[in-house]
Amino acid sequence: MRRRSLLAATLAAPALPAFAQARTLRLIVPFPPGGTVDLLGRLVQPELEQRLGQTVVVENRPGAGGMIGSDVVAKAPVDAGVLVISNIASHGVGAAVIRAMPYDPLRDFTHIGLIAAVPSALGVSATGRFATLAQFIDAARASPGAVRVGSSGNGTTGHAKTEMLARAAGVELTHVPYRGAAPAVTDVIGGQTEGVIAAVADIGRNDRLRLLAITSAERAARWPDVPTFKELGYPTLEANNWFGLSGPAGMDPAVAARINAALVAALATPAMAQRLADFGTTPNRMTPADYTALVASELPRWARIVQEANIRAD
Repeated sequence: MRRRSLLAATLAAPALPAFAQARTLRLIVPFPPGGTVDLLGRLVQPELEQRLGQTVVVENRPGAGGMIGSDVVAKAPVDAGVLVISNIASHGVGAAVIRAMPYDPLRDFTHIGLIAAVPSALGVSATGRFATLAQFIDAARASPGAVRVGSSGNGTTGHAKTEMLARAAGVELTHVPYRGAAPAVTDVIGGQTEGVIAAVADIGRNDRLRLLAITSAERAARWPDVPTFKELGYPTLEANNWFGLSGPAGMDPAVAARINAALVAALATPAMAQRLADFGTTPNRMTPADYTALVASELPRWARIVQEANIRAD
């Protein structure tokens, strides 16, 4: 039945360039399995497959804060049938942190649509000594550099927000980069580091972590007891992570529109809305132009933040 429905959808689709006619589409997830980017990629994969009438294969290509996998798509031929889960790390913060970026986040991609905007949080061990953000900051103030904060990698939003928090609080925090959020969480639980800043989808579901503060403008419905950084006196930490779908530069607008329509239709389903609620977010449907404008607006914002906080890649 599934093969017949895929075949019927393919036959019913209008003639489009080679990208849209490829039997298999590769969806690059530029982070390791298990994290927010991977989970969102695997969430949209079957939806795209069903609506496009093409096989969609998820391929994890982690490293360098999402840049290795993103560069695969940036360098791919326009008709290669490859997409990437673009995100705030690989297409926002990284462009400001990494001087020798292998691609241009705008010029080298066709941005198709937003999947979700997800807040970050500072998580600590649920059985550890920190019950509040004030206690965490006091410890950092008492022992400069002794409080270690993990993130999903150099140049990621977790890295940027660690440095932003240190600067706003006037303390020295030691940033510890990992290849994804999962190992960063493991080390907090194991006591190798004192905290982790990552998307709530990565850390809010783990009952062995305690969330001290969240980066959203208001408290999240799923974590009503977790205060925002803003209400605790750190308004610069108000910033969501965004995740979307992008392809190589120069994609035919009709192809981008077709993929966007499939994504928007998927986000409109009650089942998808419920799944995204588990990530602490709601669907935010965008056209290709809307998503391109979002990426364009985020680049100067993070460039300013990185410069002010003196963030470095290593």
